[in-house]
Amino acid sequence: MEFIKVTEQYQPAIALIQLNRPKELNALNKQLMEEVRDTLQLLDKNDAVRVIIITGDERAFAAGADIKQMADKSAIDMLLIDQFSTWDQIRKTKKPIIAAVSGFALGGGCEFAMMCDMIIASETAKFGQPEIKIGTIPGAGGTQRLTKAVGKAKAMELILTGRFLSAEEAHFYGLVNKVVPVEMYLHETVELAKEIASMSPVAVQLAKEAINRSFETQLDEGLAFERKNFYLTFASADQKEGMNAFIEKRKPTFSGR
Repeated sequence: MEFIKVTEQYQPAIALIQLNRPKELNALNKQLMEEVRDTLQLLDKNDAVRVIIITGDERAFAAGADIKQMADKSAIDMLLIDQFSTWDQIRKTKKPIIAAVSGFALGGGCEFAMMCDMIIASETAKFGQPEIKIGTIPGAGGTQRLTKAVGKAKAMELILTGRFLSAEEAHFYGLVNKVVPVEMYLHETVELAKEIASMSPVAVQLAKEAINRSFETQLDEGLAFERKNFYLTFASADQKEGMNAFIEKRKPTFSGR
């Protein structure tokens, strides 16, 4: 694995996946997500693993998608690449996944954390969907999962302005389970994982499946609508301007076209 580190027995019955692109603040490129998918499929089949933890480092869980991979793509390019099929496979993982988040969890990073079953956050964690600032919208579930987590009004505010939520705000709105000091966030995640790992694996799997069914009953339709509109932004001049400005480290000038 090039972009993740995997410890199958980080603790008894607990596996750890660490995103490992520190120079890029763990930006989620296509290869990294495929490595996560392949690892989760293997861990799902490993009877010695009952709970999976996904983390980054103290600076960032994941600061977003890899914009350089997308900036010059057309709407049809994005449709054919179909990068979100990997995400669809990840969300089918049967074993519980806990995200241990410190620092930035933005854009795709926020969507990835929300795709996990629980989130333990350090006091420095920041959550957000700032895609609007680069001329596009969330494409990996942000408009759907964030709305279900924090409610329509707050999701509208966050997604339409690109504002961030602090760890304490994320806890207040129900996005994360617990906020702890930076030096404790992984330890606290392990403690939660140990408690879950001590339960019946069959019951845990069935409970997770039942909870997700209540959450995702109408999610597929929402994800399909979001995805279509995400692809559509790649037909706009504003998307090109926004992503190029991001890469060139300048403020974008949006034309509304």
